[in-house]
This record gives sequence, C-alpha cells and structure tokens, in this order.
Amino acid sequence: MTYDFDPELAPFAAAARPPDYGRPDVARATLREVMAAQPAYEPRSPVLVEDRTVAVPGGPPLTVRLYRPTEVSGPRPALLFPHWGGFVTGDLDTARTAATRIADQVGAVVVSPDYRLAPEHPFPAGLDDCWAALEWTVEHAGELGVDTDRIGVGGFSCGGGLATAVALRSRDRQGPPLRFLYLLFPQLDDRLETLSARSFVDTPMLDRPSLVISWKHYLAGAEPSAYAAPARAEDLSGLPPAFVGVCEYDPLRDEGIVFAHRLIQAGVKTEVVHYPGTFHASIGFAHAAVSQRMVTDQLGALRRGLGA
Repeated sequence: MTYDFDPELAPFAAAARPPDYGRPDVARATLREVMAAQPAYEPRSPVLVEDRTVAVPGGPPLTVRLYRPTEVSGPRPALLFPHWGGFVTGDLDTARTAATRIADQVGAVVVSPDYRLAPEHPFPAGLDDCWAALEWTVEHAGELGVDTDRIGVGGFSCGGGLATAVALRSRDRQGPPLRFLYLLFPQLDDRLETLSARSFVDTPMLDRPSLVISWKHYLAGAEPSAYAAPARAEDLSGLPPAFVGVCEYDPLRDEGIVFAHRLIQAGVKTEVVHYPGTFHASIGFAHAAVSQRMVTDQLGALRRGLGA
C-alpha cells in the first residue's frame, strides 16, 4: 500500500522494518541495537537510577529499575512503566530514555520491571511480574518517597497492554488504587479484526504478520482472557482516568481508538489523541515535530493525571 507519511518521517519509513518475532533472539538483538543508538536523555536535574530485586509469587526474582528525581521535595507520584517489545523483546535498558525523561520532567518515580518474555515465558508470566512490581512499589512507598494516592501505570505498545491488564487486575482484586492510565499505541486485542489490523500488512515498525506472531508467542495456545488481551474485557468501568494516543498508519490504531471510546462510554475520564502521518513507534524519530508533540502530550498528560 501507499501511505501518506508525515514528511519528516517518510524518508525513514522504508528502512523501519518490523522485528522478526519468528526469531526471538534476532529480534531481541535488533531492539538492543536500536535502543543503544538512541541519544541518551540528559536530565535537567539529577535522576537517581538503581536496580532492586522484587519477589514474585510462583516465579523467579524480578529486577526493577527505579528512576528517582532527586530535587523533588515531599512525597512524589510514581509510574509503573513496562517496556515495549511485542511481549517478546526488550529489557531494562529499553525504556531508559523515556523513563529518565518522565522522572525528570514529571517529577515521578518511574518503576521499570524487567518482566519475563514470551515465548519462553508466555502469559501470565509478564503480567505477574508487573503486578509484583506494583505491589512492591506500594509496600516500599515510604522508602521511595512515593505518594500512594498518586500511582499510575502506563506504557507503549505491549507495555500499554500490560499496564492496562495491571489496572484491570487492580480493580478486580481491590488492589492498590491507581490514579492514572497512560497508553501510547497500546497492544490490546489479539483478535486483530479491526480495519487497521486487517489492512496494514506492510507498515513500518509493526505490521499484521508481526502482530500475529507476537500474540501467538504470548498466548501460547491458551484461551485469551481480558488480562491477556484487555480489549476482551466486557466491563471497563472503575478503571482510572486515561490518556490514549494512536498513530495513523499502525495496525494497533483502531483497537486503541475503540478501547478509548469504550472507556468513555463506561464513565472513565479519557483523553484520545490521533497523530496523523505517523506509524507505530515513530515517536523514536525524535527530530520530527510530530514526535516532539507526542512527547509533549505524554509529559502533560502524566503531570495532569498524576497530580504532579
């Protein structure tokens, strides 16, 4: 197909090929190379970065990376921020730039879990790890300087899917109350029945074939549930206020829009933004004005949503 990409993104679209999730080791190495080439974010004020170990019931110990602003006085908001990568790729370094920026410019403690990846560890391993990270954050709020009334969850792509699943589980289990849900091009629906999921078979960074493999690895033949694919949740009431951003030429576009509309219909205060001319994860091409707008929107939404 021919796509009307944003002029600042168009020159890079052809080379922005989707990861080969059929070969997880190759896809993981590719993402590490891509993220290593990203320019590091230089915070305006010092951000303390440290790793902690968290116990996971029924699973191995989990490493979480904390990003803590050092010049914010008093209890601070916190954001559980699972990394992206199609449930198959990504590690503690994947979210480094975004997490450092959020800690610095929002003044929030960012908790980035190194959750287990599919296909070696299919659902619910990654969700259980993210849930353990949330509970640990609440239990250690005093030590971390976190205000337990201002904890949010959020993420990009599959990180957004995991964040949404954590929010659903917290609601259903009467778990830690969450203040905000931030989602950017979230991966929410394994059915892949929307127009964008059916049509975008050759889009940059992510296309339908790569999504099919991603979900196959994550679900591993299990019957999908709302915690695995949050778009399957029948009731979205009681979720925290949300921000949902989607990209025009992204197979995930329509499931994000539909989910946002369902949140609104369920009485959840929700902001929805559609970025014309963009493709999945094009926020990583930081030179483009539309990418800078996505970052500005992200920081503004988190400041408002977390009461920062």
